[in-house]
Amino acid sequence: MEPVRLGIAGLGTVGGGLLELLDQNREAVTLRAGRAVLPVAVSARSRGKSRKVDLSKLEWFDDPVRLAASDQIDVFVELIGGDGDPAKAAVETALRSGKHVVTANKALLANHGNALAQLAEENGVALNFEAAVAGGIPIIKTLRESLAGNHVNRVYGIMNGTANFILTMMEQHRRSFADALAEAQRLGYAEADPTFDIGGYDAAHKLAILTALAFGTEVKLDEVTVEGIEDITLDDITIAGELGFRIKLLGVGVRTDAGIEQRVHPTLVPRESPIADIHGVFNAVAVSGDFVGDLLLSGRGAGSHPTASSVAADIIDIARGQIVKPFGVPAASLMPYTAMPAQMHRSCYYITMILEDRPGSIAAVAQHMAEQNISLDSIIQRPTRYLPTDGDEDQKDSQGTPRRPVVLITHDTDEFAVREAIKRIESDRHCVDRPRMIRIERAR
Repeated sequence: MEPVRLGIAGLGTVGGGLLELLDQNREAVTLRAGRAVLPVAVSARSRGKSRKVDLSKLEWFDDPVRLAASDQIDVFVELIGGDGDPAKAAVETALRSGKHVVTANKALLANHGNALAQLAEENGVALNFEAAVAGGIPIIKTLRESLAGNHVNRVYGIMNGTANFILTMMEQHRRSFADALAEAQRLGYAEADPTFDIGGYDAAHKLAILTALAFGTEVKLDEVTVEGIEDITLDDITIAGELGFRIKLLGVGVRTDAGIEQRVHPTLVPRESPIADIHGVFNAVAVSGDFVGDLLLSGRGAGSHPTASSVAADIIDIARGQIVKPFGVPAASLMPYTAMPAQMHRSCYYITMILEDRPGSIAAVAQHMAEQNISLDSIIQRPTRYLPTDGDEDQKDSQGTPRRPVVLITHDTDEFAVREAIKRIESDRHCVDRPRMIRIERAR
């Protein structure tokens, strides 16, 4: 058979890793694909940049859109990144030109996945994106193909290795959030501007893609509720541990009778749950299906080799002639997205605040909770040594009133009620800071 000719746009971490894989594992790839897989052309921002791979035998394109339209290639591999041009224009050009597309671009798919899937189907070509979510973990193929006979009702997991590394450092090495972030940046796990990772936005892009695959709905990034880990403190990590939990940044998609729920936020998970044991830069995605039951896939969620492995798997599928619908069903059959109202979410909650340590403070908080029909599982008063001192060893405000950290654990309740109670507590004269809540996911 004729070889599959690749045009690769983007020669960064993943692009370099892909070329390395195709060179080192050439015989295995050829055997499994049923024919040779040959890179023939590349494009990147800088031609003169020093790279680990030999590009001398590959044609260079300064413009990735021209590469995407080239008759020299059969498969366009987009590893540029970003939800706009040139990545978007190049992928659209490739699809319209009858080229198969393999991409690792989560932002592009989360923002334009519906239209791109339609375009791929109209032109009878593949749009494969295993590497866009969770690096080397084959979660896309699992949802799209292996679980095709199931009704999936829940998909969730640790979808950002940077955030998971920071939380692991805080727990295992007692590092502050700022110190753990600095260490992640030193090791190359976090960017100079880490907002996309620690703010939860990277995980939100991935969750939007998984939700569409899992539930057969249109991709709806703007319906994901997003909270980051910036406000997590060592006190939170300590108290969670004492209560039998770990704190993880989770992406959670749930199908309910009221609609689809998508949320990314810090979460208390039971220490005995499998996902609590995912540490460092590792990712994990759990899926609940009506016939298969519960599955958990874990592994490296980023990096040159794991992500290149997923890109190569998509290319091999195309070489074999295995062309599937991008989201598992025809794009025209994806159901309109119906969002479950956020206030309908039910959970147990961890709520932390600092109160003036005087008679009536705890009673006032409990009263606000009772007014919202919130049942409390426990009220935990922490010693003042858990407060930052800011040079005031007596832990008193300007009037000399001691301050005490207090943690509430609620029973299962509506999020709307919790937010309303927090609003009232925050305006109360007993509370001296902004109360914070963290959702609790019980073992399932």
